[in-house]
Amino acid sequence: MSTLHPTAMIDRRAELAGDVVVGPYAIVEAGVVLGPGCILHAHAVVRGPSSLGAENVIHPFAVVGGEPQAKRHSGTVSRLVVGDDNVFREHVTVHGGTEGRVTRIGASNLFMVGSHVAHDVAIGSSCVLANGVQLAGHAVVEDWVTFGGLSGVTQFVRVGESAFVAATAACERTVPPFVVMQGDRARVRGLNVVGLRRRGVPEASIRALSRAVRTLWHSRATHAEALRALVGVEDPWVKRLVDSLRYVGEIDPRSDGRLR
Repeated sequence: MSTLHPTAMIDRRAELAGDVVVGPYAIVEAGVVLGPGCILHAHAVVRGPSSLGAENVIHPFAVVGGEPQAKRHSGTVSRLVVGDDNVFREHVTVHGGTEGRVTRIGASNLFMVGSHVAHDVAIGSSCVLANGVQLAGHAVVEDWVTFGGLSGVTQFVRVGESAFVAATAACERTVPPFVVMQGDRARVRGLNVVGLRRRGVPEASIRALSRAVRTLWHSRATHAEALRALVGVEDPWVKRLVDSLRYVGEIDPRSDGRLR
């Protein structure tokens, strides 16, 4: 059975599954849908219209959903769609989309204290945002990405799968998959070996990716030369890396055509 604290403010137009727990002084606005097993701790706020799947946990003083921080937002409905099994720790903020668009979050993500997900962001699954991470509007984060504390991503930037964005890194350009990004402004420092092992990527593929990263970012090869050198590699994980770079075409104009 659901457990709704008598001090919680729940709009009658919200939809709650039968076993949802809403703690003291929590707020659930009109247009909110909470799936089975969701838990709102004391003082948590979910603003509508927002749809949350099963087993999401929202800690005190987190605000999930609501209007974006965007000067050009015309006041149209700001929607948020969240999958299953996400954890939003204290003081996390997640905003709905602009101009009728949707902010989307997948499943099994951890948002640590004070992290922010801006309007129109799309986040995959199994990601970790450490304390104070800031994602600007329209950013795209693929699956299995980990962010160190106080790192940030600017507008419209894509962060590739299984990347590790180090603490305080400032990402103003596309982050390739599988790599470690570090610095202000962030650049590729190496392969995210720890993250790949935790994901269960085979050791042979990790070795192949390590060789590919050296070719792409730690050799004197140009962008075109490095990609041509990797075209014949049969490893499926290397192919995913190469395919992502072909579409992105990320070249540092200050390095004679070499990949960033």
